[in-house]
Amino acid sequence: MFTRHHNRREFLKLTAQGIGGFMLSSLINNASARSSYTPRLHHPAKARSVVFLYMSGGVSQVDSFDPKPLLREMNDQPMPVKLARTQFNQVGNIMGSFWDHKKYGESGIEMTNLFPNIAELADDLAVVRSLTANFSEHAQGNFFMHTGFPFLGHPSAGSWVTYGLGTENENLPGYIVLQTDTAGVPHGGVSLYGNAFLPATTGGSIFNISGNRTVPNIQPSRLKHEQRKALNIIKNLDRGFADRTAAGDAVMASVKNAETAYLMQEAVPELTDISRESEGTLEMYGVNDRLVYKSEYARQCLMARRLVERGVRFIELSCCPYKGGQRENPWDQHGNILEGHTAMALQVDQPIAGLIKDLKQRGLFDTTLLVFTGEFGRNPFAQISPANEVGRDHNPQGFSAWLAGAGVKGGTVYGATDEFGYHAVDKVSNIYELWATVLHLLGVDHHELTFQHGGRNLRLTDVHGKVWQEILG
Repeated sequence: MFTRHHNRREFLKLTAQGIGGFMLSSLINNASARSSYTPRLHHPAKARSVVFLYMSGGVSQVDSFDPKPLLREMNDQPMPVKLARTQFNQVGNIMGSFWDHKKYGESGIEMTNLFPNIAELADDLAVVRSLTANFSEHAQGNFFMHTGFPFLGHPSAGSWVTYGLGTENENLPGYIVLQTDTAGVPHGGVSLYGNAFLPATTGGSIFNISGNRTVPNIQPSRLKHEQRKALNIIKNLDRGFADRTAAGDAVMASVKNAETAYLMQEAVPELTDISRESEGTLEMYGVNDRLVYKSEYARQCLMARRLVERGVRFIELSCCPYKGGQRENPWDQHGNILEGHTAMALQVDQPIAGLIKDLKQRGLFDTTLLVFTGEFGRNPFAQISPANEVGRDHNPQGFSAWLAGAGVKGGTVYGATDEFGYHAVDKVSNIYELWATVLHLLGVDHHELTFQHGGRNLRLTDVHGKVWQEILG
């Protein structure tokens, strides 16, 4: 591993500062990683930032963006088609939606009134009704949606975006995950936001923004001059270590993370101080709503706009559980879907609509891409729980998502499910196509954004994916 001999004193100094790098060097491919974080655009970009509105647990497509009148007509009748095994296999009869539907906007997109504020913005949305997933379990589904693989060890989409494009603000990470005291990490854990084999600077940084709090341990220091000197010393020592190891790029990426944390001491308190936001803006988002879980999600949406203004590339929001809901996957209503989906929609509907309106008012909508999805959808037939509370089980065979903003043709629908909303049947899509389209709007060819690891050039879309050209403006 070393290129020259050391005496005992040098060896002790080296190992004291660099044992982490020693461990990394045994894991990292000898091929030199690209360490430049200037944008690698393959064509003109429409989007500068992505806001990922992740609905952990799985929103029911037939109760939201893909209404099916036949379900009400055949309510409580057996499904007349062959059924795939469900997660819990507590299969009941067809269940009509509890929510009414109609056509919205000049485009006439049919939606239910589960999300009334978002539905009023139908002409800004490109609704994809033909998404499919390969997994029906939450942890695997979450990993699959975030990374393209159902298990640990692969970078999140946010990490890939940051690796390809870097950040426009050196004082903040390129990939930020917003959370609050009530929001939980989806099943799978924080590795959903991880950088895996990509440089450490691309990993997601979790910001808890409850109340007026700044990010823990990121506070302005009275000893900034001393901090700077200490960082310079450590940087020089690590650079010397990096020059002697096969893991040099990884070591220097960790140094860059320390530098970013140092700069965040000034940037983050200013970022999270919303005292100068107007009352009208706070009201539009619902920041002061009496429902805590709604006001906290509204604060995340407002913070997403502030991060977009500051050039952060990828911002992911986290849902909060309603009273009695699950922390990790709050949209997961196997029982009492009427109460659960009503509460969750109340949490996110106004804040997301407020975010879209605010981005428009500030001239940021045309350069910001919003992506709304969960890890899968839900079945058109009932799941009868032991408590006889009627809900819906997981359905990865056909579910909905939507995109809005930069480069997206609003008021469009892509793909379709069958008449029951059970299986995707037209323009059948997958998450590789979702991320291929996101990267395309960011100016990146998903085939070309690769990283050599384990002897392969790996990418977010694996060996799959095509761009949804029909939804591009």
